[in-house]
Amino acid sequence: MLHSMSTTVEAASERSAAEVNEEIRALWRRSGGTLTTEQRAEYQRLVMEWAAATPPSQRAA
Repeated sequence: MLHSMSTTVEAASERSAAEVNEEIRALWRRSGGTLTTEQRAEYQRLVMEWAAATPPSQRAA
């Protein structure tokens, strides 16, 4: 399930890294590969949320 775009970062315990990753992928699919300024801000927020939800051992892939 994808969440709608928001301006606040959700706590890592609320969504798994996999859920956030799916939202990142959906954002790229919707954008057609080129992000607008607004979409870039959303992407950055999502990456921060993903990093908070991902154990450090999995981030260094």
